[in-house]
Amino acid sequence: MRTPRRRVWSIFLVLATLLASASCTDDDDSNPLPPPGVAGLPTFSTKDTLVFGVGQAQSLDPALAPDAESLRVARQVLETLVQIQPGTARVMPGLAESFTADVTGTVWTFQLKRGVKFHDGTDFDAAAVCANFDRWFHFTGLLQNADVSAYWQLVFGGFAKNGSSRLPASLFKSCAATDASTAVLTLTKASSRFPAALAVPAFAISSPTALEKFHANDLKGPTGFPEYAAKPVGTGPYRLISWDRKARRITMEAFDGYHGTKAKIKNLVFQAIEANQRKQALLDGKVQGYDLVNPADLKELGEKGYKLLPRPPYNVLYLGINQAGNPALAKPEVRQALAYAVNRQRIVDEVFPPGAKVALNFQPDSAAGFNPDVNDYKVNPQQAKVLLERAGYPNGLTLRLHYPTNIYRDYLPDPKKIVAMITEDLKAVGITVQPVALPWNPSYLNAVTKGSSHDLHLFGWEGDLGDAYTFLGSLFDKRSAEFGFTDADLFGALKEADGASWLRRPDLYRVLNASLMQKLPAVPLAHGPTTMVTVQDLVGIVPSPLTDEHYAEALFL
Repeated sequence: MRTPRRRVWSIFLVLATLLASASCTDDDDSNPLPPPGVAGLPTFSTKDTLVFGVGQAQSLDPALAPDAESLRVARQVLETLVQIQPGTARVMPGLAESFTADVTGTVWTFQLKRGVKFHDGTDFDAAAVCANFDRWFHFTGLLQNADVSAYWQLVFGGFAKNGSSRLPASLFKSCAATDASTAVLTLTKASSRFPAALAVPAFAISSPTALEKFHANDLKGPTGFPEYAAKPVGTGPYRLISWDRKARRITMEAFDGYHGTKAKIKNLVFQAIEANQRKQALLDGKVQGYDLVNPADLKELGEKGYKLLPRPPYNVLYLGINQAGNPALAKPEVRQALAYAVNRQRIVDEVFPPGAKVALNFQPDSAAGFNPDVNDYKVNPQQAKVLLERAGYPNGLTLRLHYPTNIYRDYLPDPKKIVAMITEDLKAVGITVQPVALPWNPSYLNAVTKGSSHDLHLFGWEGDLGDAYTFLGSLFDKRSAEFGFTDADLFGALKEADGASWLRRPDLYRVLNASLMQKLPAVPLAHGPTTMVTVQDLVGIVPSPLTDEHYAEALFL
């Protein structure tokens, strides 16, 4: 998804300005970490503390931060109405022990867990749920900045009173506490974002008492940034102890009053370390694990006995095909020939790190609706030649293939090498490739999303929500200059899936995946993973395709 994850640097600029003037009364000056090194990190001597190397969090109020490191903290301290089943992208109950939707898909009823308390002793109930939704819905001023309330705008659009004409009407209509354990959310229309979006930490439920006490909406107040952004209070298995900004260290402690299975490790520390310093911090024993391992380090760390934890990939790399700029590409036989010609397995084996998969659909298999029974287009150069001849091109074609430079993505680790392999594969069936290399931003992005000069191109999509529409609909639910095709039947089927009940959607997605692999508006190539690494005796962390790891399950053997 080219949404909050893509806008992380924008929000860094917004938040950095605000944080610069924020109060730092929670900082511990006695043990600063001299950035960017790790010399000042404390070493651990017991197994009741897990120190994990991460990037820098921006705001511990997840409603105001789409960056991954802020949300990583939120997942330990706060909880959501629904959550993601470990190791998958599928939705399951969370703070709501059950949930249902009416036949229109617009009225969602959540039966809440009873006896749950926030870390400050406030009762968790339906009134608390609605207080949070009403807070987000009534954001004003800077809180409506697209980079501050990014996830709200991604899922719900606008607000109770939009401050800009560019904001759409809101998908959110109301929240009602019909009794202490029943919260009813009403939408203005059915949406495939529900219920998956509610598992995103941006919609985690905070203590209403803490929201008021720490002036959660005071983005222009005397401290510059809301005090609550450094003092979140939730119902999670860990409670926040401190955010030492100078040492770039967030410390949490197991919450004794937790309503579920209590955290197995008493103290959890997220230590911000520069990416190129994390491996050494692990080797020196200053951290017991870190995220986003450089693929070049995987072999060494594995050989040294560290545990590698690749995430199930939640993205897709595809070979984009522009049907508008070249009449040959409007012919399905030509697009199918491309699919048969490209050796996707070789790309995965030779370019991607362990854990990567050949893409059989435009969505990963971890999301409901994946269809394993589609035409998988196993490499078959002879079949590709037959299809080209049938399409009227027995002597082959010449096609421009755009690819980006100065970029690394989980789904696109080495664009130049991938293009070289595709060029070789297509040459074997009579297609001459003219590579076109452009800097990622803005030249490449403009070239492949506007106009019609691109024949083929490499691009990808990252999912943020645990619903397949985040891939299928985002890519193909309307005409775009990227693909240059109009298909009323496909657009209509995707619109139907978007408005269908969440229980029915997986069946519709399976049909859509089969249809897309016949129509081939693009050729899905691969799903690329990211990897965590830990010491060998740490168990219990389940890698999540949505980076939804919960450290309360971690345990030292």
